[in-house]
Amino acid sequence: MRILAYLTAILVPLVAYAQDRAPILMDVTETHILPRFAQLANATETLATTAQTDCDPASDDLRAAYGRAFDSWILASHLRFGPTETNDRAFAMAFWPDTKGFTPKALSRHIESEDAAVDTPEAYAETSIAGRGFMALERMLYDQAFAEQGRAAYRCALIRAIATDIDQNAKAMNTDWQTYAPNLTQPGGDSPYRTGDEAMQELFRALTTGLEFTADTRLGRPMGTFERPRPNRAEARRSARSLRHVELSLIALRDLAARLSFDHPEIAADLDAAFAQAIDRAQSLDDPAFAGVGTAQGRIRVEALQQSVNDIRQIASAELGPTLGISAGFNSLDGD
Repeated sequence: MRILAYLTAILVPLVAYAQDRAPILMDVTETHILPRFAQLANATETLATTAQTDCDPASDDLRAAYGRAFDSWILASHLRFGPTETNDRAFAMAFWPDTKGFTPKALSRHIESEDAAVDTPEAYAETSIAGRGFMALERMLYDQAFAEQGRAAYRCALIRAIATDIDQNAKAMNTDWQTYAPNLTQPGGDSPYRTGDEAMQELFRALTTGLEFTADTRLGRPMGTFERPRPNRAEARRSARSLRHVELSLIALRDLAARLSFDHPEIAADLDAAFAQAIDRAQSLDDPAFAGVGTAQGRIRVEALQQSVNDIRQIASAELGPTLGISAGFNSLDGD
């Protein structure tokens, strides 16, 4: 750790509470959070509309709309608090990792029984989370097993129901975030955040948890072990989006990190340089579904990418966290 970072950590009691959180909280809320959920709602509306027009799984238009909507979700998915978590919305948008194979089982049950839940959005929203969201729709669009299961008419109805459910969920999040936003920008009173420090900790948690998920899950799961790589565990591998999700996540988290560290230029520079290196490694890795982790050279390149993400985590933990008044022992997955 650099001397400046060390001194910053020592002076946390004096520095953290002297900071004015309001400008950063307003900036993150108005320019990082709200626009992402608005864009998500727009993209999912296009997806739902496209599915109504053309439900052919091989349709270029449908797959393109799916890709754009999924992109928008990945760019917002690190914000897993508040309205994003209400009614398990985040899991309903993307149920992954699916360690027990619940998604194909849920879809098969729908198709085999020709479940009437597909007839109304309200009914489909009450079905298993495993059969909802982008991962379920990926199966319907890219998994040949589902292209041949059951009647074509029902498969079409199921694709439309999943796309509509995704859109309804995204719109609900967008609407509720408009109402929830003042809780971050005006903590205290009825807000779940008593102080600006608590609101800032929530945002820091989003940053560190997002980095952790990308390093340990998006990259760690397909890497498996050297003796037993697991490329089939990669996120959205059927649509060859695994690497894209890593890149998009890093781009989104880079923006959040820059806003959280705005008052501390040296830390901001350290973070930005680390993000730049990680994104460059992701963009230079020609392995969209991480199929190459089964080879020594392919694994080395993915390991280098994972290390780059962990380098960002270290800077966030050792430099940014203490500066924001969050203890060095804070674990983003443990809560407060």
